[in-house]
Amino acid sequence: MASCLPLVFVRASMQRFDFLIGFIFLEFAVFISSAIAQTAPAAAAGGDMQSSLMGMLPLVLMFVVLYFVMIRPQMKKAKEHKAMIDALAKGDEVATAGGVLGKVTKLGDTFIHIEVASGVEVLLQRSAVVQVLPKGSIK
Repeated sequence: MASCLPLVFVRASMQRFDFLIGFIFLEFAVFISSAIAQTAPAAAAGGDMQSSLMGMLPLVLMFVVLYFVMIRPQMKKAKEHKAMIDALAKGDEVATAGGVLGKVTKLGDTFIHIEVASGVEVLLQRSAVVQVLPKGSIK
């Protein structure tokens, strides 16, 4: 009997949660309908185009800022990474995303072979290379 108590408590909690969600949704619907009712006379009176554009201005500004702060730098970084991967050559010393350092011994279209120690080669995807190191940095 004691094991049924938590199940009953969970059901009661879920019912309260469902009631709360329903109440919030109802309040939101009332808020939206009252907001529409408040803007209806302005739209019926000719709908001032300038005020409509001014209302959309903050949203447009947010997208512009988002583009220049997040999207554009990420695209630039991806473009530089692709150029670095395409420029890999045999004998380059590289660092991978997993922290493995080694010298490129063979190149394929999507995979490369890296020598991490004398006689030990590892097969990796080209995209796993995160940095090309200066010559002589791995001893």
